[in-house]
Amino acid sequence: MFSVSSHSLTHTHTTMSQSAFFKFSYHKPHHHTPLLFPNHLSIAPPLLRTTAAFRRNAAPDPPLGFPGAADVIVVGAGVAGSALAYTLAKEGRRVHVIERDLREPDRIVGELLQPGGYLKLIELGLEDCVDQIDAQRVLGYVLFMDGKKTKLPYPLEKFHAEVAGRSFHNGRFIQMMREKAAALQFVRMEQGTVTSLLEQDNKTVVGVQYRTKGGEQLKAYAPLTVICDGCFSNLRRSLCHPKVEVSSSFVGLVLENCQLPFENYGHVILADPSPILFYRISSTEVRCLVDIPGPKVPLMWSGMANYLKTTVASQIPPGLQDAFLSAIDRGDIRIMPNGSMPAEPNPTRGAMLIGDAFNMRHPLTGGGMTVALSDIVLLRDLIKPVGDLNDASSLCTYLESFYILRKPMASTINTLAGALYKVFSVSPDDARKELRQACFDYLSLGKIFSGGPIALLSGLNPYPLSLILHFFAVAFYGVGRLLLPFPSFERMWVGARIVFCAFGIIFPIIKAEGIRQMFFPTSIAAFYRAPPHR
Repeated sequence: MFSVSSHSLTHTHTTMSQSAFFKFSYHKPHHHTPLLFPNHLSIAPPLLRTTAAFRRNAAPDPPLGFPGAADVIVVGAGVAGSALAYTLAKEGRRVHVIERDLREPDRIVGELLQPGGYLKLIELGLEDCVDQIDAQRVLGYVLFMDGKKTKLPYPLEKFHAEVAGRSFHNGRFIQMMREKAAALQFVRMEQGTVTSLLEQDNKTVVGVQYRTKGGEQLKAYAPLTVICDGCFSNLRRSLCHPKVEVSSSFVGLVLENCQLPFENYGHVILADPSPILFYRISSTEVRCLVDIPGPKVPLMWSGMANYLKTTVASQIPPGLQDAFLSAIDRGDIRIMPNGSMPAEPNPTRGAMLIGDAFNMRHPLTGGGMTVALSDIVLLRDLIKPVGDLNDASSLCTYLESFYILRKPMASTINTLAGALYKVFSVSPDDARKELRQACFDYLSLGKIFSGGPIALLSGLNPYPLSLILHFFAVAFYGVGRLLLPFPSFERMWVGARIVFCAFGIIFPIIKAEGIRQMFFPTSIAAFYRAPPHR
């Protein structure tokens, strides 16, 4: 078929190497022949040199126009990369996707898509990717605390009946997206590890250097390179200012052949010391995620099983305890660090970041895929009127608007995730205890008191100001509970500390997101950037 050569166009009809193109096989194998376009220059490779995660000395400019190259290189074929490749190819762009491992991923996060994310999936034409993978409808959450529970349904009354959250095996979902993208004639999907960015003399990224599955070192060129290689990205350092904070870890288990107390709802147990999550990922499997606070898991594998049995099991609903203990005995215990990283881009000509490589939040609220898909829709709409991507300087200036326009959705979900995790975690401080109880009681009031916050969490109402109003409404609700019916000096003091505690939780998150970008985006010049002339 085809193999890539970085030396000459004369090799374009040799046998395809094992690393090249990938066929997918989850339930319904496709048989297609993607359009294969040459992705190299007929010039000597020394005209370029590389940057491995950070910029090194530059090299002379290669010839302009990138003859024979892709329009866009996408590094990573996860949720963000596959969706981006599909939507750009549908617009007629030639997309070269390079993914480190095209086998089905096996992860314990990225398994819950909020209704807002499902709406974005529809906008992208990818909603059928949740079909035929045994995905489960999610209609909201149930909170459990100190023997009490409250149901928090998504406010879906104004939407079509199909609109809801979805939960599934992350790997199955990604494989379906990869399959759909690879079926397009303008997508070329290749297995390889990108080791560095290729850079011109004027600090413009013009492509990537990568190593194929067979160990061959190749170069690929395109006017725009989009890095979406996930939370452990080794390429983002030159494209942003990464400040990754790991606040906890998830310990993941799969419970088999059990019934949730409330089917089609995610279950959040406000346990000690931090939340425990249950949600269905198939018709026969329930995912359990136990949060362990701290930047590092303090227990070894042998100690983890004992901790789960002695400390965690007694705090989960009785109907799930037997399945929980059986899952521990099977020994398939997985651990995933929960990192947060605010988006601090370093606008770079010819390259940009997207997905978890660019912006992360605590996965408690399951908002990561919703933010990523929202970013893909926005980026598609911004690039659509741009005829020529080769004017790197003009394109980079124009795409600065992306970082402002994404803020309503991204900052709302990011802020809520960080704030809720801190509120729901147990603290010895009296004010934090009262705030935690106030949050549970406030949500238990129903109507707008639960519908408003759940609309924010689900991506259906991405308005940062609404988030702030609800968050401080919870704080003042907690103060009111203390002062009624008879206030005392001690209660007044605790009430004041509740307000200060709420401020101390949410202000650092808002500051990291950018106060001006969140609440006054129209005051920033980049908000009004127009596309470059064709």
